[in-house]
Amino acid sequence: MSFCAKSGSFHLGIQAHSTILKLGFISNVYICSAVVDMYAKCGEISSARVLFDQMPQRTVVTWNSLISGYLAVNCPKIAIELFIKMLKAAINVSAFSVSSCLAGCSQLEAREVGTQVHGLILKTGLGYNVVVGTSLVDMYSKCGDVDDSRLVFDHMVNRNVITWTSMVTGYSQIEKPDEAMALVKEMVRQDLRPNCVTYNSLLSSFSGPDCLSYCLQVHCCIIQLGLESNVYIAATLVTVYSKCSSSLEDFKKVCSVVMTCDNITWNAVIAGYSKLGRHEEALRCFHEMKQAGIDIDSYTLTSVVGAIGSSSFLEEGKAMHALIHRTGYISHLNVQNGLVSMYARCGAIGDSKRVFWFMEEHDVISWNALLTAFAHHGYGREAVELFEQMRKTEIKPNSSTFLAVLCACSHVGFVNKGIEYFDTMKSDILLEPLKVEHYASLVDTFGRAGYLNEAEAFINRMPILPAPSVYKALLSASLVHGNREIAARSAKKLLELWPNDPATYVLLSSVLTVEGNWDDAADLRKLMCDRGLRKKPGYSWT
Repeated sequence: MSFCAKSGSFHLGIQAHSTILKLGFISNVYICSAVVDMYAKCGEISSARVLFDQMPQRTVVTWNSLISGYLAVNCPKIAIELFIKMLKAAINVSAFSVSSCLAGCSQLEAREVGTQVHGLILKTGLGYNVVVGTSLVDMYSKCGDVDDSRLVFDHMVNRNVITWTSMVTGYSQIEKPDEAMALVKEMVRQDLRPNCVTYNSLLSSFSGPDCLSYCLQVHCCIIQLGLESNVYIAATLVTVYSKCSSSLEDFKKVCSVVMTCDNITWNAVIAGYSKLGRHEEALRCFHEMKQAGIDIDSYTLTSVVGAIGSSSFLEEGKAMHALIHRTGYISHLNVQNGLVSMYARCGAIGDSKRVFWFMEEHDVISWNALLTAFAHHGYGREAVELFEQMRKTEIKPNSSTFLAVLCACSHVGFVNKGIEYFDTMKSDILLEPLKVEHYASLVDTFGRAGYLNEAEAFINRMPILPAPSVYKALLSASLVHGNREIAARSAKKLLELWPNDPATYVLLSSVLTVEGNWDDAADLRKLMCDRGLRKKPGYSWT
């Protein structure tokens, strides 16, 4: 039975079970436990449960086999319930028992249950077991409490590669590259060799230009260890370079080295080109992928639809929509969200709405996609109505939702609504803190409606440092409404706080020109040139 369980030989296991019944060994608790384990490891969890329920006696091994079986078939809730029943049956739990339960807590993000299991571990003295400790580190990280995860990690007497990797993954999930990098360096200093999963998690923590030097260092280590051929490492490298480097040349070099003929890497390359704004290259790669006979999936289509939307290729988008229907991925939520956004970016708001309302289920991304479409295309009233509909559902708005609806309120002059939504977000402790973009949107709402004094007073009361966008919103509104005093104060504040921003000089020059100070405006533009600052040119797809 042990061989059948390890090798997944289900049919041989059934024959062995029949032989056990014929020989009358069915009352032997150890043999029956082995049969339960065989059924569980072969994915026949219902058969394992039937036999388990029929057993008059059960050992800790029997319980563990069924619990791990339910985890394997993605039923963590039942696994945790079984663990609780095991405790009530006065079975002495083992390290494997609590580790399995913690794995279920990780999958469900059930922190409260996990904390109670942690207490049980301390009482039973299982905390010194490296597998149990690693499971605790993983559970707290998956439940979003990396600080507690680190406390467990620091107090562990014994730690293996999996323990370190779990902690690195925890920091990666909350995008803390400095902490993740420091951990891996310390791991190497302690003569522990990071594996593919460690490096993959470390790379995943890099998400911006500030992490490029880290990315280069880790890439060198990967090359030295010969891990570059690993399909997951290759795909992550491609993704990370598209996030951390704005250099198309660097990205192409990575693609040429790690490119392998599989679905995962192709998806990473297509998404990377799209991230870098090279949408035509993304579409070219997609067509090459199809010609090479590589299977496309929902991730492929989501990336391609995003590239089409960013480039406003409406006809290409309609053709892709038809392909999505033919390939059967039209019911995938991520693909549907991509279509809503794609049509909106192409200006086809009617098509965007149709896709949205035909969807059987929505998540916050779905609502945000259509809200953003309404806000950016001047459908402010529709955006507010849609937001009110969203509030009646079980989907909770996030910071992006509020930013979209604030933008909509600004465009249609709904000052009171804008203030109401801003205050709602500010008072909701479950939402992430307000960002400077939300403040800038409300300033723009005041400014467009002509409430310039209120806008300036609002800026002066801001609890965070205003960004250029805040003062630019006030300055633009001041110029439109002809308030030279507030315009001058805003422009000078911009120049004082952000002297290297070219847009600041252009806006201040406009203020001076409006006031008739032509010579001062010319001097300011000369100062801008002397400092090597240039206005970014505008561009259009038309």
